[in-house]
Amino acid sequence: MPALAPLPAYRAPGGIEQVVKQLSVDVIHNPSLDFTALPPRQQWPGSPVRAKQPLDLVVMLRQHSPDRLHLSALDTNRRTPRGGTPNAYLNISASELLQAAARLRTEWSRRLVHYQPRDADGMPLGGHPFSDEVDLSAHAEFSHRLTEDLADEGQHFLERLLEGADPRMAELRSFLTDTLAGEEGLRISFDSDLHLPWPMLAVVPPDGAPLLHGFLGYRHQIEQTGAHAFPHTQREVLARALPVTSLNTDVTLDAVGRAPEVRKLLEERSRLTVRTESEELLDDLAAPVMDDDVMYFWCHGAFVENGSPHPHLAVKLTDSQPIDAELVLRKRRRHTSSGDALFRPFVLLNACYTGQTAPEPGIKHLGAALVNLGADGVIGPQFDIPQLFASEYALEFLGHYLSGDSTAGEIAMGLVRSYAHRFHNPLGLAYSVYCGIDSRLEQTL
Repeated sequence: MPALAPLPAYRAPGGIEQVVKQLSVDVIHNPSLDFTALPPRQQWPGSPVRAKQPLDLVVMLRQHSPDRLHLSALDTNRRTPRGGTPNAYLNISASELLQAAARLRTEWSRRLVHYQPRDADGMPLGGHPFSDEVDLSAHAEFSHRLTEDLADEGQHFLERLLEGADPRMAELRSFLTDTLAGEEGLRISFDSDLHLPWPMLAVVPPDGAPLLHGFLGYRHQIEQTGAHAFPHTQREVLARALPVTSLNTDVTLDAVGRAPEVRKLLEERSRLTVRTESEELLDDLAAPVMDDDVMYFWCHGAFVENGSPHPHLAVKLTDSQPIDAELVLRKRRRHTSSGDALFRPFVLLNACYTGQTAPEPGIKHLGAALVNLGADGVIGPQFDIPQLFASEYALEFLGHYLSGDSTAGEIAMGLVRSYAHRFHNPLGLAYSVYCGIDSRLEQTL
């Protein structure tokens, strides 16, 4: 820190001369570093963190009582209106909204993943095109019709979310729909107490544009954050030439789709640790330092019955022991306040349902638990994604992320568009980023 000129002496009342001394200050942590307005690719000398630009839109959904919801929206590029930030209480209850979200996910799963062609007499022809193939060019016309119908479902969800004749709701609805349907490529954070399938919601696209272009996950970079995601501060780690990654897997999936290519990618472009048993993963989680830059889960995910009306989400490696949020939190609980502990990976949870939380509010979400422990972000599917597509998605996502050239938000939006245009496949919209829209792998040259 540069030396400051000494301050002049002054004479206090009573005639006693006093000298003001400049205190030396060492800044040991700069919490505003991530918000400095430098160009995206510029980096402070010696710092592993690139400066981030402000988000374009922040939408906050708060649950003020068991069924009372409040929504507000802030456009960071505009002055706040004289009437204040657009906000209103919703006319749909929390339980109704969660049911609508569950229905939307179910519709996507039923009509895409489990779709089975039938003959003129209504008899199954065999096979499930959306599960058996990634490239749906041979079914392009049908896929387009189905995708447009699902876009209409997404529009209906957003309309229900914003329905109401109250003037405050009318103002909020107009602001949000105009913003979401306007300029593409916005960086949007949905800071929400309820986990909703935001990428699968849709607006009416501009005149002449396909309904596909109305999906929020197609139009914009999107992340979901939550009211309880407050990761503790960790020590800085300098970027390194070779990133550290882990493959946490069920060996029965080793040969599925492009899984062998994903493993080869990680072996060639990182220092890879492979964990196939829950004990290995839990032991590493219990250690103070777990310095993975990327954690990739290629395994099964499911809701596990626990004797209550609300099953909890868990992932399972080869030994099939359920690993849920509480177990992960328990293993790392002694390190959450330690300045020497380290846990900061970006996590790809490529297991069914891991992008969503349990059906009812108040149940800890596995992704949120990882973020609370220090993870830079999490991405995972909202429903039972086909394994072939999941392996394809992992290869593309990890390949881009390991290059260090793009953020998780940029990659997720780019893959939605890539799969839709190249393969006529809308399943990229199933992946949801939980925190981490600006996550980027930092590497030295």
